[in-house]
Amino acid sequence: MEKIWKLTQDKNWNALEKKFDWVEDMKEVAQHKIHHKEGNVATHTQMVLDELTKSEEYKSLSEQNQEILWVSALLHDVEKRSTSLDEGFGKVSANGHARRGEYTARTVLYRDVPTPFHIREKIASFVRYHGLPLWLLEKVEPAKKIHEVSLRISTSQLKTLAEADAKGRICNNLPQLIESLELFELFCKEQECWGNALEFENPNARFQYFDSIDGYIGYVPFDNFKSEVTILSGLPGMGKDHYIQSLNTDIPVISLDAIRKKYKFSPTDRSATGKVVQEAKEQARIYLRKGQNFIWNATNITRLMRQQLVDLFTLYDAKVKIVYLEKPYAQWRAQNLNREDILPEKVLDKMLQKLEIPQLVEAHEVEYIVES
Repeated sequence: MEKIWKLTQDKNWNALEKKFDWVEDMKEVAQHKIHHKEGNVATHTQMVLDELTKSEEYKSLSEQNQEILWVSALLHDVEKRSTSLDEGFGKVSANGHARRGEYTARTVLYRDVPTPFHIREKIASFVRYHGLPLWLLEKVEPAKKIHEVSLRISTSQLKTLAEADAKGRICNNLPQLIESLELFELFCKEQECWGNALEFENPNARFQYFDSIDGYIGYVPFDNFKSEVTILSGLPGMGKDHYIQSLNTDIPVISLDAIRKKYKFSPTDRSATGKVVQEAKEQARIYLRKGQNFIWNATNITRLMRQQLVDLFTLYDAKVKIVYLEKPYAQWRAQNLNREDILPEKVLDKMLQKLEIPQLVEAHEVEYIVES
């Protein structure tokens, strides 16, 4: 029987405050006086946890999925502490708290409480999208947004979390919030992604749908690729060079580190990054024009970095594969000390807090090589 992962055995609030500083911070974070009459984030979070654990939907989940949703609820407003803005007259906004909360959840569950990759990423995704069911239909492309989310987490479990979030507060508009959640469920069912990931004919069809402004689900493109490009993604010291060696192939590699060394640029010299990337892209264009397969070796830890590369490579009809590499936190930090170019601890901390794991929608193929 597979062991159940748990954040902590003792779920008493006082014990949580003593164990996690981010829980203790919650009592100092004020909320909107109208939308959250119950008070601070600590009070709200406890009410959300109470609503969640007594819901029938929660009780019907497996023990592991219950723990995933419980931890997601505990973390869902964690970054109101860094985003809250007192606008006066009892109005408090916390724009961007869900996005920043995703990063914090990922960092906590990687660095502080070692968590299996797939569980950690589900929790990070629930934190990121916990408010989506309430506002989905106000999005520009609600169907495409929920299709993307369905590839990361269960939409039915997301509604369970959002309902606990709505009920775990004192406000005047609860009926409207509940109505929004019912509409969310109906919309997901219409879009064939209620409690399951939306299915595509093949990976290329999936990529084309999410990559195109006017893409539609039924379109199945021809696999008419002229080359294949592998984009490596991972924090420094995660073993990207070792991965390339393990392939035992003579495919050319474009390495940003190699270009830096050629010009004797320091790894921490950000002013040199533009020149390094420009030269790397020029070399990539030469390979792409020839239809030559190659590997792009760099950290590529944010979606924007990867998107810029994917856009360039697909312009030349390349098939793009992203390979994400990760090692356990302690091993990663130890390996940094054995690198030829040791990076300062503060630099690694900052990069970890910016890490965005590649998602299936980003390329034709995404592979995760994660050591536990």
